Amino acid sequence: MAAPKNPFKAALAAGERQIGLWMGFADPYAAEVVARAGFDWLLIDGEHAPNDLAAIARQMQVISPHSHPIVRLPMGEPWLIKQVLDTGVQTLLIPMVNSAEEARALVRAMRYPPEGIRGMGGALGRATNFGRDKDYVASANDQMCLIVQVETGAALEALDEILAVEGVDGVFVGPADLSADLGYPGRADAPEMRQVVAETLARIAASEKAGGIIDFSDAAIAAHFEAGAQFVAVGADVTFLAQGLSALSAKWRGR
Repeated sequence: MAAPKNPFKAALAAGERQIGLWMGFADPYAAEVVARAGFDWLLIDGEHAPNDLAAIARQMQVISPHSHPIVRLPMGEPWLIKQVLDTGVQTLLIPMVNSAEEARALVRAMRYPPEGIRGMGGALGRATNFGRDKDYVASANDQMCLIVQVETGAALEALDEILAVEGVDGVFVGPADLSADLGYPGRADAPEMRQVVAETLARIAASEKAGGIIDFSDAAIAAHFEAGAQFVAVGADVTFLAQGLSALSAKWRGR
């Protein structure tokens, strides 16, 4: 049996808008609640949430029937990419990609030889249906989807070269780290940063790649789509719960 078709990759290639949500609870029960909410894609955050490989695998099991799981790793190390792909992940978001050379290395890390360097021991993992899908290796490369994160001034300078890398499916603008690197720490919503983000999304949209971003206000999300974003995380599960609970307690405290 061949590798499953990657619906997120196909949607990006078709120019379809994809709505997603960030996930930080690192818990499969919470992940299933989110997965059944109707988002096109869900991102399991391994950079700023307490997600290890086992937690990622357990969340994959409950997300996959309902939404497309994307995993953000803390770094683009080939050994870590190999492990997480064997859990069945087909789409990765890699932070702090600052050059075309780094992007090309990530493309190779996600692919079996001769196109890449991914290890061949997938018989132990979910990706191959635990060794039952004999055609997985022959078909897996085409279903890999790589999203690279642009989060520094250096990455902006190298953006055109990054966009030209074959195997990069999308470029995700990281507003928090980008604003800090450009001199606006903690001020991703500064007018100067809004302009930089809009210009960057427009540059991505003018290429053959898809642009993405995360934001929380309706006005900001609408502006990102207008600028050319194709896939946007419109919130985060932890933030949604924290703000909702604070609002609920404030509403009833003292009554």
